[in-house]
Amino acid sequence: MDRQPRTTDLGYARLDPDRAARTGTPEVVYAAGKAPAETVGCLAGLLDAATGAGVGGQAFAWATRVDEATADAVRARWPDAHVDPVARVAWVGAPPPPVGEVLVLTAGTSDGPVAAEVAATLTASGVGCRRVDDVGVAGVHRVLAVAPDMAAADAVVVVAGMDGALPSVVAGLTDRLVVAVPTSVGYGAAFEGLAALLTMLTACAPGVLVVNIDNGFGAGVAAARIARSAQR
Repeated sequence: MDRQPRTTDLGYARLDPDRAARTGTPEVVYAAGKAPAETVGCLAGLLDAATGAGVGGQAFAWATRVDEATADAVRARWPDAHVDPVARVAWVGAPPPPVGEVLVLTAGTSDGPVAAEVAATLTASGVGCRRVDDVGVAGVHRVLAVAPDMAAADAVVVVAGMDGALPSVVAGLTDRLVVAVPTSVGYGAAFEGLAALLTMLTACAPGVLVVNIDNGFGAGVAAARIARSAQR
């Protein structure tokens, strides 16, 4: 950048409206732990800071981990805001047109909310997304059936709890980078996602990038950057 990056000081938060220009991903408001009015204020600050604050040069801002009260506050300020209660994501403005495509796989339907956060993050990042749910290794033929979809994608995100074995299987079937997301789904010994996280970190198949437990946002950003690079 040719100039010093800006900071917008709201008193309770210091916004980074130039982050998209530096990294390709704008600052995203993490709503958990914030009062609804604070999340609304951060979104408004990002929108007001510059028309080029979002990816693609559009006035666009979004928040993750949005609860019901915050969603109501966002809609009250911007009636046409997009709110996804499953992904717990809200955004104001239009996302950039999608480029490329990321395949998002879930091991089971219980992993759906995290996968929804991945998909929403990809959409907000201007990257195409295709989801296929419930392809866990308990019926490995279901994984094999989506091999053509893996080959057509720029990257594959695999969301899995329980034993977390699915990313290793997928990585053994494709030359695409696999972004693995452990979820807190599973019985007692799954330790709220720790078992899946350790399995993914010690995956036998190479080419697996692992994010934190339930971190659909981080996985979506990583996959979006891969997809945009592939398109360039």
